[in-house]
Amino acid sequence: MTLTPVTDPASFPARHLGPDDEERAVMLERVGYSSLDALLDAALPADIRAGAAPQLDEALSEYDAQAVLRDYAGRNVVLKAFYGQGFSDTITPPVIRRNVVEDPGWYTAYTPYQPEISQGRLEALLNFQTMVSELTGLPVANASLLDEASAVAEAVGLMSRAKKKGRRVILDSRLHPQVLGVAAERARAIDLEVEITDLSSGLVGEDLVGVVIAYPGTEGDIADPRAVIEAIHSRDGLATVVTDPLSLMLLESPGELGADIAVGNSQRFGVPLFFGGPHAAYMAVSDKLKRQLPGRLVGVSVDADGRPAYRLALQTREQHIRRERATSNICTAQALLAVTASMYAVYHGPAGLKNIAEHVHSLATSFAATVREAGAEVVHGHFFDTVAVRTPGRAQAVVDQLAEAGYLVRPIDADTVGVSFGESATAADVAELAKAFGASAAVEGASALPEGLVRAGTPLTHPIFSSIHSESQMMRYLRTLSDKDLALDRTMIPLGSCTMKLNPAAGLEAITWPEFANVHPYAPDTQTVGWRALIEQLEGWLAALTGYARVSVQPNAGSQGELAGLLAIRRYHLSRGDDQRDICLVPASAHGTNAASATLANLRVVVVATADDGSIDLADLDAKLEKHGKNVAAIMITYPSTHGVFENTVRTVCEKVHAAGGQVYIDGANMNALTGLAKPGEFGGDVSHLNLHKTFTIPHGGGGPGVGPVAVAEHLVPFLPSDPATADASAPVSGEAGVPIASTRFGSAGVLQISWAYIAMMGAEGLAQATAHAILGANYLARELSDSFPILYTGNEGLVAHECILDLRELTSQSGVTAADVAKRLVDFGFHAPTLAFPVAGTLMVEPTESEDLAELDRFIEAMRTIRAEIQEIIDGRVGYEDSVLRHAPFTAWSVSNSEWDHAFSREQAAWPVPGLRKVKYFPPVRRLDEAYGDRNLVCACPPPEAFDIDETDETADHEEN
Repeated sequence: MTLTPVTDPASFPARHLGPDDEERAVMLERVGYSSLDALLDAALPADIRAGAAPQLDEALSEYDAQAVLRDYAGRNVVLKAFYGQGFSDTITPPVIRRNVVEDPGWYTAYTPYQPEISQGRLEALLNFQTMVSELTGLPVANASLLDEASAVAEAVGLMSRAKKKGRRVILDSRLHPQVLGVAAERARAIDLEVEITDLSSGLVGEDLVGVVIAYPGTEGDIADPRAVIEAIHSRDGLATVVTDPLSLMLLESPGELGADIAVGNSQRFGVPLFFGGPHAAYMAVSDKLKRQLPGRLVGVSVDADGRPAYRLALQTREQHIRRERATSNICTAQALLAVTASMYAVYHGPAGLKNIAEHVHSLATSFAATVREAGAEVVHGHFFDTVAVRTPGRAQAVVDQLAEAGYLVRPIDADTVGVSFGESATAADVAELAKAFGASAAVEGASALPEGLVRAGTPLTHPIFSSIHSESQMMRYLRTLSDKDLALDRTMIPLGSCTMKLNPAAGLEAITWPEFANVHPYAPDTQTVGWRALIEQLEGWLAALTGYARVSVQPNAGSQGELAGLLAIRRYHLSRGDDQRDICLVPASAHGTNAASATLANLRVVVVATADDGSIDLADLDAKLEKHGKNVAAIMITYPSTHGVFENTVRTVCEKVHAAGGQVYIDGANMNALTGLAKPGEFGGDVSHLNLHKTFTIPHGGGGPGVGPVAVAEHLVPFLPSDPATADASAPVSGEAGVPIASTRFGSAGVLQISWAYIAMMGAEGLAQATAHAILGANYLARELSDSFPILYTGNEGLVAHECILDLRELTSQSGVTAADVAKRLVDFGFHAPTLAFPVAGTLMVEPTESEDLAELDRFIEAMRTIRAEIQEIIDGRVGYEDSVLRHAPFTAWSVSNSEWDHAFSREQAAWPVPGLRKVKYFPPVRRLDEAYGDRNLVCACPPPEAFDIDETDETADHEEN
């Protein structure tokens, strides 16, 4: 297959690709090839190249792509959402929508693993944790989880790990159906016995790890959970409470009621319905469980000057370090949505949130009183926002009648209708809704909150929730935070494995269009024609690009795509009676989530060694297959490898595993080196997941949203994720079907327009060009930097794939300068660091992507060469490591401008090491963080404002160190 050049300079592919014709020629000459085709012929093994381009539609312009998106949006029927079931009507304040959701300073940022350049989003996420902690009454909260259903599954796993002896978990039958569907199957996957029961009759039996309690229930009813919590504690089990955050403005907190864990969904704090996601779920735990908390945890440490500074706490990275011993496989969370929810709380404050909660509750009580007066039966006497009304045999008729009037309500069963009130509801809506139940005029209702569960005080007491009173203040606060950070709108983010590429605005604009954003995930198919047509087309395109038979977009993160693929493999073997196949082979070089996902799928992990050239060690693979062959369920491989090389043995590996009866899982994290040129489903894969937030341009959003579709061969199609809302959780899913992975059928559907637009505007030829330019960019960097830093692994003709690994280990032994020192020093040049210490300790893995132009690539090369010269000064003995600029980097504006300066190097060398920085200069808000201090002194909620006073900080730091 020969590449077709991009000839139209106004086309989207030309706008997406960084290098123009002249720049591309310069790069090719430096790499040593006459054309992109010649480079690809040398870099990619011939036996993996696709024979023909994938069958996609003709590429569209940005204008035409948006016209098609508007057509899809126009096919949806947007009713006022009173459906509930875990998804509520809410209002996104425009100042937050415009300055967070639609601001590239927020949505293009990477996960805040490098804290010095992430202080803004870390503060916003700490606001989220503080909000959740205060609402739930539990001391430690994370930031964040993927959705409510999988958060409950994570809570069940946490309870099981904490209480190792028990093998039974009790799920409240009052949980939402999708929560039951996902949590029950995830629990069964790790060999827990699941019982779904009405908790009003109490707990029965022993051997319990814990219980999950709905508060309120799916029909809106509120039951006091204290008796159940006390009962499970008396059996040495744990209690998880699933709760609605807005209700906790009025209801007693789970922590005060004795819960060990609280989980829920923060969607109704200003995040649109988004047809099911992305939405930030949350988990809060008691202090004794904090070290087992899954997901990300923002903590507080100090920097080199003793000032408070935020960072991700240790357990955030443990999941990758621990591999098969990991407690969770979460990698992407929902950071952008957690920021949105936290800012909603900051903007409204405790008084505003309480007013919203009281408004919602008063409308619900008015509706209940009105339909009661008309003779209808209100099923539950105690509720917050959801009223269940008994209408024997007429539920669907009432639902249809209200749909005609513009309202979406829930048919709970054939005899019951659920009506859930949200933020935008009015008294006029109460009157219209009540008409369907025979009422003529609305009446006021009394509080329906249980007297013993009314919250005594108002939560959110931290000053941050009372300091913003106007839009001007909010706008400036958000700008202040984003200015602290480095995101893709300022600089290249050269992260190997994480593919930080351009996010096309033409697709991003569509996610907040009301015809997409305001559709409830459980709206009937007749109202979601546009959404489903878009998704069907996108799934078809992804299948064509990967060479698989079918794709499901339900997994809402790459980690969940991994889990879905492994569960499909596991269930496939079980359907064939091969229940002994429970081993997953994982190369030593694999992504950390691979082994963690295998563990969550209840597969035993056996590691396959890596050869000296970075490829899978075939001799060791043969030995493992000889030893474990009859028990091998699958192998998980990343292609091109995590070492950034196109291994020429990938077909051989696939054939060997297939011959042993196993399946081949090809991790799609590196599809940016394959898209349009090669298809995993054609060169040996049975299943792959894709990272739409990498290859297919959904923004990383500071650590999420992510979408991780799973693609499978024909024989695995029956085992794709099933619809969680219709799953029967009471019994295990038969071995002939798949299990639900996320809360909704299409997962984080609300951002799929971005990937749809990217593929639609690039077309098959544009996608192939993007891949070729990604490979060109990586090889250009590798060639330009190879004299300064050895390239650890290369393939044919010394080429790399779309990323390369810079080996600093020998330089470290000579100078003491570590890869971490280089990462910190790059901040002074205005760069996010490459991937640090993965997959090999003491190295940096660099991925430039196709979207970076020659000037930006050369700016990075200049920075790395300058740093190499600074290392050489230490090697030559001209400066000691402890006195070097590298040891003390990075430098804040204050540190290089205050009157005290006791370093041998100049302020200019510290802050302006190359001339280009005199025009555009980024200063980090803090100096290098003390990581060990942060783990010894874990603080997981916002510190008081006085902690940031420099005098107070110094005293506190001295006291705590002593």
